[in-house]
Amino acid sequence: MARLHLKVVPSSSRDQIVGWLGESLKVKVKAPAEKGKANGAVIDLIASKLNIPRDSMSIISGETSPAKVIEILGVDDLQMKQRIDEALNSI
Repeated sequence: MARLHLKVVPSSSRDQIVGWLGESLKVKVKAPAEKGKANGAVIDLIASKLNIPRDSMSIISGETSPAKVIEILGVDDLQMKQRIDEALNSI
């Protein structure tokens, strides 16, 4: 199980993983920060870019904040960071 710290920017021009911001991964999503739309978009983005099933991820902290922590089942921290680096290198 891995935990991923995120800095989320909602209502952006496109969905993208921007890069590392200290220990957090900065992501931008088009969805607005209302009624969980941005949270769903973040999960969808991370799932597609890191090739992780959507249902293996959950937001464990920061549902109403730009600073979020996502728990990912089925991968460890090292595997997760490798997948993130691959995703960032393919931009």
